[in-house]
Formats: sequence, C-alpha cells, structure tokens
Amino acid sequence: MCLLRSSISPSLCLVKRGVRVFHLDLQLQILSMENSEKTEVVLLACGSFNPITNMHLRLFELARDYMNGTGKYEVIKGIISPVGDAYKKKGLISAHHRVIMAELATKNSKWLEVDTWESLQQDWIETATVLRHHQEKLEASSCDQQQDSPVLERPGRKRKWAEQRQDCSQKKSLEQTKTKGVPKVKLLCGADLLESFGVPNLWKGEDITKIVGDYGLICITRAGNDAQKFIYESDVLWKHQNNIHLVNEWITNDISSTKIRRALRRGQSIRYLVPDLVQEYIEKHSLYSSESEERNVGVILAPLQRKTAEADT
Repeated sequence: MCLLRSSISPSLCLVKRGVRVFHLDLQLQILSMENSEKTEVVLLACGSFNPITNMHLRLFELARDYMNGTGKYEVIKGIISPVGDAYKKKGLISAHHRVIMAELATKNSKWLEVDTWESLQQDWIETATVLRHHQEKLEASSCDQQQDSPVLERPGRKRKWAEQRQDCSQKKSLEQTKTKGVPKVKLLCGADLLESFGVPNLWKGEDITKIVGDYGLICITRAGNDAQKFIYESDVLWKHQNNIHLVNEWITNDISSTKIRRALRRGQSIRYLVPDLVQEYIEKHSLYSSESEERNVGVILAPLQRKTAEADT
C-alpha cells in the first residue's frame, strides 16, 4: 500500500503501483511461456510383469525425475502395459493375474495406471504397434477436447458449444497430429531391452527405427551395463541417439521378476520386494510354482515364431 506523504505525489504513487503490476504480469507471462514450451510426455512400459515388482515402479520414478529435470519435458502419466499370453514366454502366467497384480501395485499412485489393451489381444502385438496405439489414443483425446471447447459465436452473445463436423481421427493431417498440444508417448525400459535390439530375429529393423525415431526411448541403466557403447555400435541407434535418454540408476536395485519367482518356488519370503497387495494376491492364488515355471517350455517365443513364418513365405 502506498501512503501519500507531502514528499510523494499521488501521480508518482500510481506510477509505482502500475510498474509493480506490469512486472507481475510480465513474470506470469514468462512463466506461462516456459510451461508451454515443455513437451508433455507419457511413459509407456511394456513387458511381462510376471510379477510386477518394486523395481518396475522405481523405473517410472527415475524416468520422471530425469525427464522433468531436463526442463524440456513434463511427465504427465505413466502406463504399464502387460504383454498378452500369446507372447509364449517360459513361465508366463495368465495375463488376467498379471494385470490384476499391476493394478494392485499402482492402486495408490496418482500418476501411474495399467492399460489392458495389449494383454487382451489374441495374437502377440509388437511394441511399436503398442506405442502407436497409445499415441493415437492421446491424439483422439486431444481432438475431443478441442471439439468440446466453448467458443464465442459473436461478441455480446451467450457462450455456446462449437459444432465441429470434421472427423479428426480420419482427416487430421500429419502436421496436425504432431502439434505441441498432444503429449508424446515414449518407451520406458531397462538396459536389457535396449541390448535385446541386437538379438538376431527378435526385433524387426523397421520396428527399432520406429521406436527410437518416431517415439523415443528412456532407458534406465545400472553398473555393468554399457548402454552408451551399445548405441555407438548400432547405426540405427546412433542416428537417433538424441531421442534416446539414458538414466543412471545411482541407488542400485537388483530386484527382478525372475528372482521373485525363484524365491517363491523355494518357499522364501518376497516381502519388501513387491508391493504388499501383490504379495497377498500371489499367496492367495498360489500363482508361482515349479509347475507354472514350466509353462511354455519348448515353445518358440512369439517374435521368433513370426520371423520364422515370414522367412518361409
């Protein structure tokens, strides 16, 4: 508050107050511009989650901290997408149970969610296709929000909802679908998935290009994994290295689903390795045993099956 004194004129007081308001408005505009320049990101993790562990959840936290810390991105959501039963991995239990465990693990999270689309597919779905599905889903949602936006018909008239007759999902141009307003889906993974790109016949070359080129990769690395060297030795990964974010896991955590299943087969405790609700669910349904570990034994992994079938045609 400006007090009028004999030495301060009312006009000078108004000028000072106006300057303060001007600076406040300018600061708000700058802050708004900084926020608008950040790219919104949705983290997508695909995998078996057999079962989901605390380490899986930590990957999301590490990735969000890193991406937000760059000042260029804002992570708005994380999605866990369990693979379907058609993947045919050894020891893979029913997707029904794996989805429920993932939902229990994220029950108290404000930003993580489980998506069942991939797990419900009758055939195995490539990761690149899952990424595309979620990106298109975000684009469709953004289109719906624009359709629902209120606009002024004419100055002085009541606000009414605008009718947009264009079918955004079909007629939207490529340039429109890549607008800043639509969040970008990026694949979250560990260094083992990145290095699996080098396994013969496991990945299609064009799928690797789509994943790292069109979407991007956030890879959590740990001691002993030389992810940077692996990128250097791959022409495709090297070409798109700016779209691959390597995040160091300084507080190491060696929890894995494989070790969890081994402990369960041996009657050992898994408490504090998986969320409590997940442990309770596993015990209630006796999910992991020597018998369950033999599931899909001798069956060729779905990606390799597809590659073999394509080679024979």
